[in-house]
Amino acid sequence: MDEMKVPSAYGEAEYTDRKSRFIGHIWRTDTEEEALARIKEMRETFWDARHNVFAYIIAGGQTRYSDDSEPQGTAGMPVLDVLRHEEVFNVTCVVTRYFGGVLLGTGGLVRAYSKSAKLALDAAGISVLRLWNRILLECPYRLYETVLSAAERLGAVTEEKEYGAEVLLTFLVPSEETPAFQERMTDLSGGILQPVLMGQERMAVPVKSS
Repeated sequence: MDEMKVPSAYGEAEYTDRKSRFIGHIWRTDTEEEALARIKEMRETFWDARHNVFAYIIAGGQTRYSDDSEPQGTAGMPVLDVLRHEEVFNVTCVVTRYFGGVLLGTGGLVRAYSKSAKLALDAAGISVLRLWNRILLECPYRLYETVLSAAERLGAVTEEKEYGAEVLLTFLVPSEETPAFQERMTDLSGGILQPVLMGQERMAVPVKSS
């Protein structure tokens, strides 16, 4: 897969509904073995919980989920649906539930597990794994805001800023957008800005949520 979204980091979030505690956990897992290891870790850590529901998606590999004794379709699938909706791959989510003594019903369980998964994913953040070009740009202060705005519209991510007589900006630019980025920077500055290509790397870069 040339480009895909992955979790930026480990994410954890807790949610309470009618005295039941739901603890969502998110990891980036590049293999099914890593996913299974995380699930095993949670089952051992939260051995006293009523349920440890999970879902994972591995790019080019397996997609699986488990209700872990919750009513069928009320837990694992809602968690998986959150991951699919956000179009995230190489991801494992475990939602731990400590039962609070009050039954939530089918709809309540679906909402609780969905919300827990989404909160954990929000805590983890999302990165785009792809080929990026690193571009250096020396920018006058009068063009600073214009340059940042134009760069963002082209899908570039600002990696570094150094403030001196001018601002030295380092951008990570999607490889296919690099010609358009270079042309746009030259055009908006009347030829003053001269983007310098510093290298290319395939990596996961955090991006803003849509």
